[in-house]
Amino acid sequence: MATFTARAWSRTYALHGTVAGPSRFAARRPASTQATPTPVDGWELVVGLEIHAQLRTGRKLFSRAPLSHDEDPNTNVALFDAAFPGTLPVIDPEAVRLSLLTAMALECKINARSTFDRKHYFYHDIPPSYQITQHYNPIARDGVVRFQAGEGGVHRAFDVGIIQLQIEQDTAKSQTVGGEVLVDLNRAGTGLMEIVTKPHMRSAEEAGAFVRRLQGLLRRVGSGDGDMEKGNMRVDVNVSVRRPGEAFGTRCEIKNINSVRFLQQAIEAERRRHIAHYEENPGVPLKQETRGLNELTGETYSLRSKEEAEDYRYMPDSNLPALALEQGYIRQLKEQLPEMPWSTVSRLSETYGLDRRDVETLVHLDEYSGAGVAFFEEVAGGDKQLGKKVSNWIVHELLGQLTKADKPWSPSVVPAALLRDIVVAVEGGRINGTTGRNVLKHVVAEGSSGQTLEGLLLELGLFPSESPAALSDLCQQVITKLPKEADKVRKGNEKVVMRLVGEVMKMSKGTADAKIAHSTLLEMLRSPQE
Repeated sequence: MATFTARAWSRTYALHGTVAGPSRFAARRPASTQATPTPVDGWELVVGLEIHAQLRTGRKLFSRAPLSHDEDPNTNVALFDAAFPGTLPVIDPEAVRLSLLTAMALECKINARSTFDRKHYFYHDIPPSYQITQHYNPIARDGVVRFQAGEGGVHRAFDVGIIQLQIEQDTAKSQTVGGEVLVDLNRAGTGLMEIVTKPHMRSAEEAGAFVRRLQGLLRRVGSGDGDMEKGNMRVDVNVSVRRPGEAFGTRCEIKNINSVRFLQQAIEAERRRHIAHYEENPGVPLKQETRGLNELTGETYSLRSKEEAEDYRYMPDSNLPALALEQGYIRQLKEQLPEMPWSTVSRLSETYGLDRRDVETLVHLDEYSGAGVAFFEEVAGGDKQLGKKVSNWIVHELLGQLTKADKPWSPSVVPAALLRDIVVAVEGGRINGTTGRNVLKHVVAEGSSGQTLEGLLLELGLFPSESPAALSDLCQQVITKLPKEADKVRKGNEKVVMRLVGEVMKMSKGTADAKIAHSTLLEMLRSPQE
């Protein structure tokens, strides 16, 4: 783990590693090719986001108290979290590391020297009456996230600029019960990354796509869960409208949104409200305010006016030296940075010709349970011709069987080597698809016990009968068993032959070749009867 060294004369922390300068991604950043958004009802929507993502560190930002979610109130609290006099903050190096990885993934420029500020306000959920943040000199600035048309439900290619990424501490939770305000300090001091975007999004769908993209990024990097339902990520959205080509309209902020669906509802509600105001009151500015979302109605409501700027009396935190990053450390982190989900989607789509939706499913397996992409690549074995078939077997057959069996995804359910053997056997014509699916179903339910495909076929009695004589005998048995259907085929109603083919497949437990069975039955029933 990297270490910190205090330099009293310069009031800095030195984090051993690499100098900060522009990210290697930023150096290769191509010129933006933004498509022109289509105005709705003659109005253009303008959206920017402020996202607070909880850092996955296991402890709070400036104390050693553990993180908590469902624990009893006020059980995970250090003296510093409760603002006891004389307690001092000691920053968690892991929070810095995870924040830097996230900033690199967002193509941000890393600041060689960042500082901490105190944001003052007086409320029940902030014990010292100030929040430690990085308002003026954050750890990273000037990033970008790119979207292609048709990606994540968006209809145009566009970039979302990142103004800054800063480290800060979370507040406590307060709740009014019976006229009294109760405070739970379990969350107080939890480490957050605040990620502030530029107002580059032009629809609720684009904002939703950005949040989903960020969730995938946090999970891939390992810096956060991005779980909005648990409060591990919260979004403040800034919304305004304007006529195309005009200056931005009055911006209103909707606070503390905890799901993508609610985010999109809030944006749409604000869009309608802003347009109605300007059309009903030409030339009258909209009142700037902070608003909340009523999740039952999908409409927003006023919380407080923002006609005058709030004075948080920002000032440097006198107990926290500046954070200095050394060059070797940043270089080390860059080497640890994994491939980003959208890069994986593009690479697999181009290499194997896979459907983007199927690749996104594999990526989601990585985010939630691990090894989705790696499992696919192990099964495919670099075979570009086999890749699409492997993707279909994983996404549609294997995941489908797991869903029916009510089992979670795991790459160990069906060994990669066994699944490859199944796909190769089906594609080579050694077994048919039905037999392959039956083997897969058995393994999902019972496990493979280390058996080979041949061993499983033998155990299940699914070895195909490759002998033409054996198939002819089976077809004759079906004709004898279903004389009425056979007679209809003899009289020219050849559509009925599929009923006979179905019986052949049933009697062979799916091992017969349906096409050969079809032609064999027609040949037998068209032959002159003795």
